[in-house]
Amino acid sequence: MKFVGDKNFYKRVMTVTLPMIIQNGISNFVNLLDNIMVGQTGTEQMSGVSIANQIFFVYMLCIFGATSGAGIFGAQYYGKNDHEGVRYTFRFKLIICAIMLTIGTTVIYVFGPDFINLFLLGEAGTSDPVATLNYGVGYSKIILYGLLPFTLASCYAGTLRECGETYHPMVASLMAVFINLVLNYLLIFGKFGFPELGVNGAAIATTISRFVECIYLVIWTARHSSRMQFIKKAFRSLYLPWKLAKDIIRKGLPLMVNELLFSLGMTTMNQLYSIRGLAVVAAMNIMSVAANLFRVIFMSLGNAVAIMVGQLLGAGKMDEAEDTAHKLIAFSVFAGLVVSGLMVLTAPIFPKLYNTTEEIRHLAMVLLMLLAIFMPIDAFCNACYFTIRSGGKTLITFIFDSMALWVVCIPVAFVIGHYTDLPITWMFICVNGAKIVKIFIGTYLLKKGTWKHNIVNDK
Repeated sequence: MKFVGDKNFYKRVMTVTLPMIIQNGISNFVNLLDNIMVGQTGTEQMSGVSIANQIFFVYMLCIFGATSGAGIFGAQYYGKNDHEGVRYTFRFKLIICAIMLTIGTTVIYVFGPDFINLFLLGEAGTSDPVATLNYGVGYSKIILYGLLPFTLASCYAGTLRECGETYHPMVASLMAVFINLVLNYLLIFGKFGFPELGVNGAAIATTISRFVECIYLVIWTARHSSRMQFIKKAFRSLYLPWKLAKDIIRKGLPLMVNELLFSLGMTTMNQLYSIRGLAVVAAMNIMSVAANLFRVIFMSLGNAVAIMVGQLLGAGKMDEAEDTAHKLIAFSVFAGLVVSGLMVLTAPIFPKLYNTTEEIRHLAMVLLMLLAIFMPIDAFCNACYFTIRSGGKTLITFIFDSMALWVVCIPVAFVIGHYTDLPITWMFICVNGAKIVKIFIGTYLLKKGTWKHNIVNDK
């Protein structure tokens, strides 16, 4: 089995991946700038926004999970050149996302303040827990208005990518992040006659940018229906073949549960880290935003696995799909090694951009360097996840992804957090080191080959 492709292979990979890397890279860079701007207003403001965003992180991954099941079918239908099948998967996304939007908005509105309070139980240090809570609640109430355009844009962008169109979702995202960046500067600090709104200004800017992204995707898709044929007659009814709907639910439910449990697991992990104090909450926020800037490369490669391998499986090219998957996984690990080196070199720089204490800056730098060590492992596991998922083996991906988090990593964090006095750095090392078990599980599942499955044949 070859793990290195030829020039044409990597050209195809870059054609699919590069727009997503640019889109996600710029988006995460702007998120970093946004975070720095909020951080300039104070540590409590930065921590409040960071905790509130944990809530929306859960919602966003739930939407990702809810649409991923249909996305597997969509990629394979497109590989089969079945535009009606793609249209049905798009309708399914709209229906399930409408349900998720209703549930998510209600839960966040009612229980948001209680959730934020869970992160304020550790030692306060020099931070004010009450102020942090108030900033977080105010921010989350405004962000709620952006959930509708975010959800609809997710349905459109995902389906366009499944059809091989990655450029215009990138354009929509870049427009949104540019508008978000400009409005953040104007509304957080009150520049050029705009009111100085602080964290509320950041929330307003984010909400407006999501409407812009959604409107662009809807208009572009409608105007290019000759290329994106799934949109023709897509809204004439909500009809779905019952057999297809059952198949999507059967394949998609484990993915949705996986993303829900994974997001809740990561949030639980951050809450367990917060036991070590509010300084840890602030340092983890700086570390996470900076790390996301580097993760975009192998995260985008994961999406390339889902698209390229999924289309080959839908076309019945099993051997070519397996060969492509192995080469993409190897390329992802290489990218993880490069990212690791870049993170170590730049770790001392990012924390200095924040208006916070020296203690928090130093801790954020150390956490970034420690996280860099585990980046190749994360790259391998991410590529394995998308490979297994591309063949519709969603129950296996659920076990591989969420169960490993809840059965291995979270118990390690809980025991260390509640029953030892180990500092946050050693706690962080132990929790991330536990991920190594996923390497053995992923390798076994890949070699077994049961993920190679055409799920749209004769459907």
